[in-house]
Amino acid sequence: MTSHQSTQTMKPATAAKKLGVYLEATPAEFREGVVSRAELNELQANPPQWLQDLRLNGPHPRPVVAAKLGVSIAGLARGGVTEPLTTEQIEALKQEGPEWLERERATQAEVRKESARIKKKNAERQA
Repeated sequence: MTSHQSTQTMKPATAAKKLGVYLEATPAEFREGVVSRAELNELQANPPQWLQDLRLNGPHPRPVVAAKLGVSIAGLARGGVTEPLTTEQIEALKQEGPEWLERERATQAEVRKESARIKKKNAERQA
């Protein structure tokens, strides 16, 4: 029996998600092809200039925007943020400190605190 490994590939959207970048901002050759697991690993290990620029300046996808603002993705939607934002726009939002952002950050803090409480309770139960 011979074993040959087929090359795992993924759609550009999946690769962009794994890289934490907004697909529409990536180069055309990235969006139009398929990405192998080896290519993804290489992009992560040695990011080309376009990937470094996207990660630094954006536009960033919603999960990244939410993380940078310290809120949930649903919190972004409740705050009316539905489009990708650049790093500059995110920083401006932080400086402005709109009421919805403060409210969503407080909500997120409560969620984290409750999750930690439940995790601790379950750990005590296991012990």
